[in-house]
Amino acid sequence: MVSQPDTHPDSYYVATAIDMPTFDRLTEDVRADVCVVGGGYTGLSSALNLAERGYDVVLLEGRRVGWGASGRNGGQIGSGQRRDPEELEKEIGKAHTRALWDIFEEAKQIIRDRVERHNIPCDLTVGKMAVANKQQQVPEYKEHVELLQNNYGVKGIRFVDREEVCDMVGSTAFHGGFVDNESGHLHPLNYALGLARAARDAGVRIYEKTMVQSYNNITPSRIRTPSGSVTADFIVLGCNGYLCGLEPRVAGKIMPINNYILATEPLGEGGARALIRDNVCLHDSKFVVNYWRTSADHRLIFGGGESYTSQFPANLKSYVRKYMLRIYPQLQDTRIDYAWGGTLGVTMTRMPHFGRLQPNVYFAHGFSGHGIAMAGLAGKLISECIAGQAERFDLFATVKARTFPGGTLLRWPSMVAGMLYYSLRDKL
Repeated sequence: MVSQPDTHPDSYYVATAIDMPTFDRLTEDVRADVCVVGGGYTGLSSALNLAERGYDVVLLEGRRVGWGASGRNGGQIGSGQRRDPEELEKEIGKAHTRALWDIFEEAKQIIRDRVERHNIPCDLTVGKMAVANKQQQVPEYKEHVELLQNNYGVKGIRFVDREEVCDMVGSTAFHGGFVDNESGHLHPLNYALGLARAARDAGVRIYEKTMVQSYNNITPSRIRTPSGSVTADFIVLGCNGYLCGLEPRVAGKIMPINNYILATEPLGEGGARALIRDNVCLHDSKFVVNYWRTSADHRLIFGGGESYTSQFPANLKSYVRKYMLRIYPQLQDTRIDYAWGGTLGVTMTRMPHFGRLQPNVYFAHGFSGHGIAMAGLAGKLISECIAGQAERFDLFATVKARTFPGGTLLRWPSMVAGMLYYSLRDKL
């Protein structure tokens, strides 16, 4: 795995982090029941759930807990997946789609339960809204709401027309949408740090600045790092967009992409509510999606733009600001206080990729922008599977993930070509 800095990159989230714990580097050879690789939501949730089941767990993080996408994302908690039920029903059938949906819904409750049980100060707030960029998308939004209400038992969702959207969003850029009051948003880094503290208190031995170099495919396995090793009966890979070459058998199933976010100066409560009346989080209907919300101190947190190489744009504030101004031109003179980027993992199907590599390696990745809820659920399902209750984990594992054309070597040019096509569609 590629070496990266040992400190959190600057962001609004780091500037407002609460009680950021630090953990030592692994400097010896240790034994555990389970070795978890990765200190983001997947790894932390896996470790915490396993420790609560009585397993002796070691977690290895190459940088800092919450360093990756778990500490840099847009903070949005949604229902379902990147793929809507309408699409999934055609591919895997109504029964399988409904079974997956019921588990998806549990993912949101897991967050609520963890925040309450561990007293995690992460500004958890109810409400999420999807808005349509094009008039021809409005009937699809209405049908989607009706499907969820009638076939999936979703009670907290409703359609909103153009007039109401303009009033709720403070922008004339959209033609309709829907509000989901069973979803919401939070401060993602503080949530990750809260999970880390809970895992530590449950007995998980967490090591930071401990990059995993390799492991062997026997039971028990030996997981090697530059300064020590872990011998464990099970391995959990929670690396997502930072998997790199650690596990070639699944690396070609995901594509790391970079996404970018800014935070404005504080706008005051009145200024924040003028942009988002009901303090929901939002995303639009573009393929390269824009997403935004306001923070507890009344800043606009706005995400827009992607790239597909290891290099970030030179001026992130200007790069993201242009997307923000297309929706909120009234913020032309508003100061941008922070801008940052991060890497997430997407799959060809935009569905998460869960699985087991024999004899004892479990993984979950490729959350495709739905990682806050889904990664937490993944950790719970992995813990169930290791404990011998594999039914729910296997329900996800049966959703096939396709390898990117050309594998890890040629997936980048293929992805860029595809994204350019969809970007053109967005503009048209």
